[in-house]
Order: sequence, then C-alpha cells, then structure tokens
Amino acid sequence: MSKTAGRLLAAGNVAEVFEWGPRVVKLYRSPAAKQAAFREAANHAAVEAMGLPVPAVWGVQRIDARWGIVFDRVKHASLAEQMRGDPTAMPHYLETLAALQARIHAQPASQFSSLKLRLAANMARTNVLDEPRKRVLLTRLADMPEGDRLCHGDFHPINVLGEVSWPFVIDWPDACRGDPAADLCRSYLLLRLHAADIAKPYLDAYCRISNVTREKVLDWLPCVAAARLAEDIPDECDRLREMASA
Repeated sequence: MSKTAGRLLAAGNVAEVFEWGPRVVKLYRSPAAKQAAFREAANHAAVEAMGLPVPAVWGVQRIDARWGIVFDRVKHASLAEQMRGDPTAMPHYLETLAALQARIHAQPASQFSSLKLRLAANMARTNVLDEPRKRVLLTRLADMPEGDRLCHGDFHPINVLGEVSWPFVIDWPDACRGDPAADLCRSYLLLRLHAADIAKPYLDAYCRISNVTREKVLDWLPCVAAARLAEDIPDECDRLREMASA
C-alpha cells in the first residue's frame, strides 16, 4: 500500500479524508493531534466490536507530520447528498436515519466517558454566556438523566455513508455514554441550524420508532445549545444563545 495520501475526498474543520490505497486515511489538521487520533481510533474499534455498521478501522498513521486513522472506504455518498438528490424519498431517508440512531442507542456503553460531563465542560468554557446563565444551565444539567447508552455525539446525515439499505456511520471521536434523548437533541439541534426543514420531521420519526416523547428530547435543548457554543462557530452563535436562554 502506498505511504502517500492520495486524492482529497472530504474536508472538515478538524480533519481531512484522503484516499489511502484501497482504504482512506483521516488526517487531523493539527500536528499535535496524536492523542485525539488514538482516542478516536479506540472509540471506533469499540463501536466496531459491538457489531454496529461502521467502516473497519486499521490503525493510526503519521504522515508528513500529521496524525491520521486508516479506515475501510465506503464508496457511496453520504445520506445528506442522496437526500438532496431525491427529495421525494425524504421520509424514507429520515426513517432510515432514525432507526440507525435508535440502533446505536440500544447499546450499553459503560466503557465510554460521560456525556453529561462533556456537556458540562463545554458549557463551562464558552465565553458567550455570562456566569449567572452558566450556573443556571449547569444546575439544570445536573438534574438531567445520566443514561448508560451509546451516544454518537455528532449524528447527522453527513456522517452516514453508503446505500440507504446498508448505511455506515462514521466520525466517532465524540462517542460517549449517556441518555439517548440528549444525543438525539444534538442531532435535532444540528438539523435545526443547517437543515431546518427536516429537523422536526426527523425528531418525529425517531420518537415514533423509539417511543420517546418530544418533550423529553427538547428538555435537553438549552444545555446542548450552550455546549455547542464552545465550538465557536460564528454563524451559529446568535441562534444558539437564544436556545440556551429558553
């Protein structure tokens, strides 16, 4: 197998994905991301061992001073692209995504870190909210359920690749242990920010499949929105601050 990364396939804020022979390599942008690369690879391997539909992970590589993870390649487009290409099939795509996220949430996850602790840490470090509001939100978060189920942490249609009949879930660096309603709320929040027309239909599809109430999910919204503020995405700031103040 070539030791030189090939064609760029995808790019995000934190990493880029390149061809790597018949596989792919996800290269972190920061040369200091060794710990993050090994942590994500370990998360992915643990999820793979659960029998969930994820590309196989093959190892961590250092390439031109950058750290990356080698995965099997999924050659089909993301469900986000497929949905844009066939809007008439939107209900079927949303049902597929909801069933897939519910399947993830069915897994116990005692070996993963706490979702609530991650939310609390992110809420505490954002500079957008004043200290009194942070204290209110942290108190609210403390009263929310702990949960012991596997949560993806960033589940949305861009992170689901493959045929709709056999989709694969990618990007597991934020995998954690928590309440499925909190993880679903994060997905709802991301859709509300970037694909508002499908946010409510997706939430409704999941609630039908899993018999969870919308109220239980939306109870998490102020805390999830406040934690998202720590990611410093300028275009989202005003809307997140509004949701965090609800």
